[in-house]
Amino acid sequence: MPTQVYMAKLGMTMTEGTVAEWLVTDGGSIEAGQPIYRVETEKIDMEIESEDTGTVRHVVPADTTLEPGDVVALIYKEGEEVPDTLPDVQDSKSEEIAENEEVTIGESAPQQVSNDTSEPKAQSEGKRVPATPAARKLAEKLGVDLSLITGSGPRGRVTEADVQSASTVETPKTTTRVNASPVAKRLASELGVDLSLLQGSGARGRITKEDVEAAANTTTPSVKQAPQSGPQAGETVPVKGMRKVIAQRMYASLQESAQLTMDMEVTMDNAVQLRNQLVEEWAPEGIKPSYTDLVMAATAKALLEHPFANATFSEKEIQLLTEVHIGMAVALEEGLVVPVIRNVDQLALKDIAKESARLASAAREGKLGMDEMTGGTFTVTALGMFGVDSFTPIINSPEVGILGVNRIRDNTKWDGDRPIKQQTMTLSLTWDHRALDGAPAAQFLGTIKNYLEAPYRLLI
Repeated sequence: MPTQVYMAKLGMTMTEGTVAEWLVTDGGSIEAGQPIYRVETEKIDMEIESEDTGTVRHVVPADTTLEPGDVVALIYKEGEEVPDTLPDVQDSKSEEIAENEEVTIGESAPQQVSNDTSEPKAQSEGKRVPATPAARKLAEKLGVDLSLITGSGPRGRVTEADVQSASTVETPKTTTRVNASPVAKRLASELGVDLSLLQGSGARGRITKEDVEAAANTTTPSVKQAPQSGPQAGETVPVKGMRKVIAQRMYASLQESAQLTMDMEVTMDNAVQLRNQLVEEWAPEGIKPSYTDLVMAATAKALLEHPFANATFSEKEIQLLTEVHIGMAVALEEGLVVPVIRNVDQLALKDIAKESARLASAAREGKLGMDEMTGGTFTVTALGMFGVDSFTPIINSPEVGILGVNRIRDNTKWDGDRPIKQQTMTLSLTWDHRALDGAPAAQFLGTIKNYLEAPYRLLI
C-alpha cells in the first residue's frame, strides 16, 4: 500500500491550506526528510517534509486548496507498482490530522509517538528520529547524533535548540543571514546563485524568486543585479493564500466592529536620547532596541491601567484579559504576519528588544511556529520607517484595539517668542467603540504618551 501524504494541520484554528508548489515532480523520487510540497495558509508559508522514501504521485495539482487531513499525494515504496491512474483517496481523510494533530513550522506531517520512556533507539535500527529540518541541518553541521537527543518539541520532536544544547561546538558567529524568501533560497541553491551578491526587490530588500532567476540569466553573476519591479501593469495577480485571508479578515473586521481612529502627538526627545544610550550600551550583546520596542513597553504598562483596552468583545460580554500579549506586525513579501510577544508587561525593555528582533527574523525566514502567532490581546504596527506621519490601522479581531507607530520628525515648540526644536511622533490608535468610548480610549492613548515622554519609567 502506498503511503498517503496529507494536508498538514498548522495550528488548531487552521481550516484549509493550499498546495502552493510541488517540490518533487509527479513520478519523481523522494527521500524521507526531503521537502515534498509547500503549503500556504492564512498565516504562514512553509515546506512539508516527506516521512517516507519512494516514488511520488500527485493526487492534486498545485494551487489546490484542501482541508487538513485531505490526501495530497501518494508515495509508492520500492517494489510497489506505480499505477498510471490514481485511486480515489479523499474518502480516507486522516481524522487524526484533521481534528487532533497540529504541525509547527519546520515540521512535516504528524508522527506517532511511543509511550516508551526508555533511551531512544539509534537511527541505525531503522527508526527515523523526529526532528525539524533546521535541527537536522545543524546536527549534520555540528556532527551531532540526533538519536541521542531527547526532543523538547511537540510529540518529542528534536528542535534546533535541542541540537545546540547537545553540542559543545559553537555555531560560527561570522555567518551572515541573507534576507530571502524560502523559494528564492531553494532556487538559488539549484541554480548556483550567490544570494549575498543580490539586491532584493521585495519588501525591505528581501530577495525574491524573480531576483534569483534574473541573476541566473546574467553573464556576470558576481555583479549585483538591479532590483526587479515584480508584477507589471496589465498583469492579473490572483488573490490567494496569505493575501486572500488578509483581505477577508480586514474586511470582516471593519464590517463586524465599530472602529474609530484618533491621533495623538508625543514629544520624543527623551525617548530618542534613551534609545541612543541603550543602543550603545547593549551593542556588545548584539541588542539594538527600536522605537517600536519602547512603544510596546509603554503600551504594556498602559494596558494594565486601562483593562478595557486589553479585552475581547462578543455580543454577550466583554472579557477583560489578565495577560498582556502584544502582536507586532511584520511586513513580508507575501503579506503581513503578526507574531506575538507574550507577557510583555513582565519583560524588561532589553528582553522586549531581544524577543521582537527574534520574532521579526523568524517571520522573514518563514520559521515562525503557530504558537508564536496566536493569543495576542493587543497589536502594535509601525509604518514610521516609510516616512508615514499618520494612518488608520485595522483591528486584529477579536482584539479591541491596535496602535499605529509613525515616523519621528523635527518639530518646533515656542517658549514665548523663542522657537525651540524638538522631535515628535504621532501615535494612531484604532479602537472598537463597542468596547470602550472615546474618552477612555483617549485616556489610554494619553497614558502611552506619558510613558514615552518620561521613558525612564520603562526601565523600572
